[in-house]
Amino acid sequence: MELYGFFRSSASYRVRIALAFKGLSATPRAISLPKMEHKADAFVRLNPQGLVPALVDGALVLTQSLAIMEYLEETRPEPALLPKDPIERAYVRAFSQAICCDIHPLNNVRVLKHLDRLGHDEAARNAWYAHWIAEGFQSLEATLATRGLGGRFVLGDVPGMADICLVPQVFNAQRFNCDVTPYPLVMGIYENCMALDCFESTHPKYQADAA
Repeated sequence: MELYGFFRSSASYRVRIALAFKGLSATPRAISLPKMEHKADAFVRLNPQGLVPALVDGALVLTQSLAIMEYLEETRPEPALLPKDPIERAYVRAFSQAICCDIHPLNNVRVLKHLDRLGHDEAARNAWYAHWIAEGFQSLEATLATRGLGGRFVLGDVPGMADICLVPQVFNAQRFNCDVTPYPLVMGIYENCMALDCFESTHPKYQADAA
């Protein structure tokens, strides 16, 4: 397999964690977002969306981090990213989508660049980022508190897809100096995850294109 991504891309980070979690390897192919390599013809032929990550598995080209994780789960089911119980699976998927569909899209690089084009300065852009992190993390914290399904991780004491989505989002929040102290349940899970090699070893700082 080959993984086309960018070291600081949280979606790419998700897939790196999922691969490591399942003990799978993929040759990294760095795509620089600042250099606009994701819009180059060669990459757009691979992924017409012009977004990272893209996972190549033989003749298949897979895009969108959640879809890639579902594909890995269906083709390499152990260790499992999703629980077997359908109610718990729905909970994990909902928690994952709350991050990947509600928080991340509002704060990804193309939205921030568009704010620049609209004339917003760095302070306004950072305020935008912090607002959506706060709103999103408040909902995650409340979900963990009220649903009562969490433990050391989002679902009990076994990490899975929801944790894989959570960790890169916390990384982003910290990178933009967002206050994460109001979310002790979220941050406790984050710390438990980062004690595991599959989360720590795939951290952006360890990627070759971070140099």
